[in-house]
Amino acid sequence: MGEYEPKIEVQFPETVPAAKGSTLKLECFALGNPVPVINWRRADGVPFPSKIKVKKSNGLLEIPNFQQEDAGVYECIAENPRGKNVARGRLTYYAPPHWVQRIRDIQAAIEDSLFWECRASGKPKPSYRWLKNGEPVALEERIHIQNGALTITSLTLSDSGMYQCVAENRHGVIYSSGELRVTASAPDFSKTPLKKLLQVQIGSLFIYECTPKASPRASCSWKKGNEILQENERVTFLEDCSLRIINVTKSDGGIYTCIARNQFGTASSSGTLVATDPTQITTAPSAMDVTVGESIVLPCQVYHDPHLSPTFTWYFNGQLINFEQEGSYFEKVGGIASGDLMIRNIQLKHAGQYVCVIQTSVDSVSAAGDVIVRGPPGPPRSVRVDEITETTAQLSWQPGSDNHSPVTNYVVQARTPFSVGWQAVATVPEVINGRTLTATVVDLNPWVDYEFRIVASNKIGVGEPSSSSGKARTEEAVPETPPAEVSGGGGIRHELVITWEPVPEELQNGEGFGYVVAFRPLGTTTWIQTVVTSPDASKYVFRNESIQPFSPFEVKVGVYNNKGEGPFSSITTVNSAEEEPSLAPANVSVKSLSSSEIEVSWDPVLHKMNRGTIIGYEVRYWKADEKEDSADRRKVKRGEESLRIEGLNSSTLYYVTVGAFNTAGTGPISSPVNTTTKKPPPSQPPRNIICSLNTSGVFLTWDQVKAMENESEVTGYKVLYMGNRNNGMNEMSTNSTSMELPLPSSDGYIIEVRAISEGGEGNSSEQIIIPKVTSMDARGSFASGLEIYLLSTIIPFILLFLAS
Repeated sequence: MGEYEPKIEVQFPETVPAAKGSTLKLECFALGNPVPVINWRRADGVPFPSKIKVKKSNGLLEIPNFQQEDAGVYECIAENPRGKNVARGRLTYYAPPHWVQRIRDIQAAIEDSLFWECRASGKPKPSYRWLKNGEPVALEERIHIQNGALTITSLTLSDSGMYQCVAENRHGVIYSSGELRVTASAPDFSKTPLKKLLQVQIGSLFIYECTPKASPRASCSWKKGNEILQENERVTFLEDCSLRIINVTKSDGGIYTCIARNQFGTASSSGTLVATDPTQITTAPSAMDVTVGESIVLPCQVYHDPHLSPTFTWYFNGQLINFEQEGSYFEKVGGIASGDLMIRNIQLKHAGQYVCVIQTSVDSVSAAGDVIVRGPPGPPRSVRVDEITETTAQLSWQPGSDNHSPVTNYVVQARTPFSVGWQAVATVPEVINGRTLTATVVDLNPWVDYEFRIVASNKIGVGEPSSSSGKARTEEAVPETPPAEVSGGGGIRHELVITWEPVPEELQNGEGFGYVVAFRPLGTTTWIQTVVTSPDASKYVFRNESIQPFSPFEVKVGVYNNKGEGPFSSITTVNSAEEEPSLAPANVSVKSLSSSEIEVSWDPVLHKMNRGTIIGYEVRYWKADEKEDSADRRKVKRGEESLRIEGLNSSTLYYVTVGAFNTAGTGPISSPVNTTTKKPPPSQPPRNIICSLNTSGVFLTWDQVKAMENESEVTGYKVLYMGNRNNGMNEMSTNSTSMELPLPSSDGYIIEVRAISEGGEGNSSEQIIIPKVTSMDARGSFASGLEIYLLSTIIPFILLFLAS
């Protein structure tokens, strides 16, 4: 088939009604060759809002939430190279009625007028009609309906009922209901009585409200005391029954009665009027000029009528002062006729206007006073670095608030990544007066990031510092500070070790920082130099086979960076590496002290017989069944020519050697010597301990401890005791199986017994607790495990006192 222009096969109707809020879909389908392209538009050229969507290859136009502005003529355009075709349709908007204003239940007095209105929106505009008790409202001379409003004049009881306002158009009908209640009653003051006591200021105008409930509205008259009140130039009866009196005098005080009448009855209500003198401020707050930290009192005292009780309220810069929250600064002081305000430790923030307000039930008066607070200056502003060199910085700033006291001087502070907080710096001029807003900071370190701030002072004190200027780096310069603590020594044979304390980063003065190490044998003139490029380096090792042990060298260390070479340190003498000690310690001996201890001793190696300095000695020891390479090692300082070794195995043969050492290493070791540790002490503790108390102390006896074949023989016993008043453990020894402890009975004790042998001390007996005895004549005896306290089991102790 050949090409042909588009032909619209499916299209929307010429007129499409759409309800408010609905979703409308328009379809448009066309045939053609080539396949036509479909587009949509409004005939009036108004662009589509974002809510309109085109779907299904533009064949479907969807309009959600249809509104009145969406109405109009829409066009579907199908187009291909052979031509185009257009389908049009008008979208119309309609909306059923919707309430804008409903009617509500209403209560009205007989003979009053009623205006009752309802309003609705809709497209087309709705019409209105009214129903009473389900029937159309009958129109008459008193009853009118216009634009949805119902008007009834001269209401009667028969007008009461259930009413409905009906709004409708061709798309819908809606109803709004309300009840009308027409009331008829005699005047009643039960819910709205006259105010029982009314206090009014002399010379003022007042209105005594009288609002009885009555249907129809009541007519009113007034009495003062027992006399009928008449209107005059000062006294007026208002339409709502209230009484108005202007320019009140003392004589206007008294009892007033409002009498209300209608055709259904009469009622009255009474109240008392009291004419009071006006409140007057006798002492008002005045302007004050104070200094930060002072305490002041702002006076506020009044004369008031005796019938009134004044209350005092203070405002600061228009804000009510909360004395609970601000109690640390503000306090009200004074008596009933005084509301003085005390401000303690006044601060800059307390400057401003203070208003004292005196309130009574009748009137209100106020007075204000301004407080100026003088204090240290505020922080300077806009601190900046205008120019910076290797060692100087040109600063400028703007003054801050002087807080009512002129600035006398400024101080410049600085900090760097290397300083501890902010520190004052030297400036030109040295003293910066309060009128000067520029200064040059001097004596800075090159190639360091600085921050600056300004602190202002006046005769009152020093103010808060300014904000930081931001970081600014000084320019590079040749380093000026050589390394400190240049020394050296140590190392291994044929080495010269040179050490120094690295120059801090803030003194390196630029990039490419390093060290120049110079040295020469003592007595020569030619320096050997080398460069160390790391700024953190602290050591240089020179190795040469020609260096003799412990030979003196003159040494100095200099500095450099990309700007050039700086100074050298002062010359110091450093010895080359020592030679290991050449002699082994002599007369090495070893003896066994117990089953786990041995003691080694030796003669010192003489210093003059070595090329170096002896630092100490290394003791090696090992079991007979171990290899010497696996020996344990202990070191002692020079001057200590003996060593006690603990923690050994019992009944074991040990070999021991000793060698001297220095920074170069350990010298030759001595020939091995040996000893065998003692057998272990008896494992069995003393048993069957019997204690006897007497006036001279505690007498103990126990069974003899017999050592086993593989244990050391018992050579004696040790008794350990500790009193309740003594934190330390005391001990006494004996060769027998008894002992008398000269312990006073005025204290309690803990006692234990151990066997002693060549192998050391054996296991302790169970601890015995002897309580404090209050009677000096008491005597007793007890056996272990029976009448004594055993601390491990906490057995209750019973002490039997025997007659002496």
